Amino acid sequence: MTAVPPDVTAGIAVFDRQTGEFVQQSNADHQFRSASVVKLLIVLDFLWDRGPQYDVPPADQARLEVMLRSSDDDAASYYWDELGGAQIVERMVERLGLTHTAGPPATHPGFWGYVAITAADTVRIYRYILDRAPQPVRAYVMDLLHRPTRYGTDGFDQYFGIASVFDPDFSLKQGWSGFQGSSGYRSDRAKPQSVLDLVSEALHTTGTVGVDDRIIVSVFTLHPSGTPYEQAYAAVTRLTAGLTVPGGVRAEAG
Repeated sequence: MTAVPPDVTAGIAVFDRQTGEFVQQSNADHQFRSASVVKLLIVLDFLWDRGPQYDVPPADQARLEVMLRSSDDDAASYYWDELGGAQIVERMVERLGLTHTAGPPATHPGFWGYVAITAADTVRIYRYILDRAPQPVRAYVMDLLHRPTRYGTDGFDQYFGIASVFDPDFSLKQGWSGFQGSSGYRSDRAKPQSVLDLVSEALHTTGTVGVDDRIIVSVFTLHPSGTPYEQAYAAVTRLTAGLTVPGGVRAEAG
């Protein structure tokens, strides 16, 4: 595996669904602010009690599609308010057996991007979607994750990490926070800080790789405050390229 740069904090978990074992783990239980990765919990909470048909009204279909495919923050904020804010996280922690995921710190209760999450818990989320969720939920969520747009609705290129390294079978839910011009919820530094790092630039790549979503990849990173997005983008892509991913087809360079 490619070495983590000395000024970068990384949490990594790679899980092989074919063998039922982790291929790699590094700092996998270290808590990072989730940025947009929490949108996975938001969509699952929305769908939880909609069975057995799991019908999604047209207005919600539009919001959920742009939230998952293009990482739209307005859609996430809408559901954060509609579904009870941090109660979403509390419910999903219990339902999915997450061990190191928690709501935003008390200083920032309305900031869904400040949910604490880990690489290992993110693997648990994907394992639920792929192996335990009702078939309509799995099909609905994974269809959207398999069709990410190149750019988020905030204009940021979200094809770092998994999308830059692997081709053609992958799904994505990326996260970015703190970069200048992003909607990534940089903390108010005049307020008390929690143990969770709310200041460093955050860039995360999560999803699946390979036929039938064989490998779950979860890479969370923090970069020194002020790091340009392009620099972090390249660092996360190098880290992802250095992972052992059985069955993953590497994209052609260039």
